[in-house]
Amino acid sequence: MTEHVEQSRWIERSARFGLATKGISYLLVAILALKVAVGGGGETEDRQGALQTVADEPFGWALIALVALGFGCYAIWRFVQGVFDRDDEGDDPKGLAKRAADLGKGILYAALAVAAISILAGSSAGGSQEEGRATAVVLDWPLGRWLVGLAGAAIIGAGILNAYRALSGSFRDELREEAMHGSARPWYIAFGVIGHLARAVVFGMIGFFLLRAAWEYDPDETIGLDEALRKLAGESYGVFLLCAVALGLAAYGLFCLVQARYRDV
Repeated sequence: MTEHVEQSRWIERSARFGLATKGISYLLVAILALKVAVGGGGETEDRQGALQTVADEPFGWALIALVALGFGCYAIWRFVQGVFDRDDEGDDPKGLAKRAADLGKGILYAALAVAAISILAGSSAGGSQEEGRATAVVLDWPLGRWLVGLAGAAIIGAGILNAYRALSGSFRDELREEAMHGSARPWYIAFGVIGHLARAVVFGMIGFFLLRAAWEYDPDETIGLDEALRKLAGESYGVFLLCAVALGLAAYGLFCLVQARYRDV
């Protein structure tokens, strides 16, 4: 059974559909942020908030349903990677860490799939307020401040990893470049570098405020992607900062669409 799951074509198709959905979700966030930056109204949103905005449009429910399915497919692929070691990472500490990260991504996207389904059912997306409530609950646990601080440090670590992947070009290792047209390669490299740097900025901000929430024992310090973009907009030259990060997130979304076609899954 393990070998069948590892080699399943359905897992490959799930991965590609999930990667495309991930890209679309980032593009939606970027479009809403750019609309705010250029004075078109609205608010910056995280991915759940962006889906809520889409749900209010005519036939938005159909796109939300597809996104929920796509996030679910992405989660299944990551679970298979973590449990069945589809990528042959091995059982050494480095391999186990990579597989644990895959499981974490699976949990995250399963939660996003549930959030999309809840939007279809008529519930609203929580955004940073929901994250703040979750942080408040964890802070009241034994060692809760340490747990929140560790979560903040882990998110900052993810930001550093994204910066490393951008500057080293290691994001190219998983792509089948030989299958791409030569003219397309410079574009996807640019998308990868710019997109990973934008994620590094956003993850760094989210992690920093989580650490501050733990230090000050104040869940109101917790922010998500939507609030991170909002804080950028409130800084000096905020319009330019928000535009830059929004364009970076759009580049990451396009990079995910490239991955959906050319990633080795």
